[in-house]
Amino acid sequence: MECPKCRFDNREGIKFCEECGAALELNCPKCGAKIPLGRKFCGECATPLKDQAPTPDTQTPLSYTPPHLAERILAEKKALEDRASPEGERKTITALFADIKGSMELIEDLDPEEARSIIDPALKLMMDAVHRYDGYV
Repeated sequence: MECPKCRFDNREGIKFCEECGAALELNCPKCGAKIPLGRKFCGECATPLKDQAPTPDTQTPLSYTPPHLAERILAEKKALEDRASPEGERKTITALFADIKGSMELIEDLDPEEARSIIDPALKLMMDAVHRYDGYV
């Protein structure tokens, strides 16, 4: 099974990546059964998983970065590794910090799933804006 985080080819049947330690399973939102990534239905209760958002443990930059940017990031990482440059490189960057005013009061009494369904659309808009200018999240 390929790790969604580092793309390492792991043995079948394991729960965590042998290269980076990322989780290789999800939990069914209905019955809690362990489900390998990439499945469409829970094998225990048949709950559809298609629209299920990844849990924070399994959400990786590759899951929310457009493919062309992910390829560029991985290519730059490989180039640095090939140069064996332990100190990295200097770059001028622009960093963006965003806060959703009043979000804590809005979601404080909600279940995590409900809170996420409210906050995620705003985060998606922000990430889309960053990606439009070839930025990284």
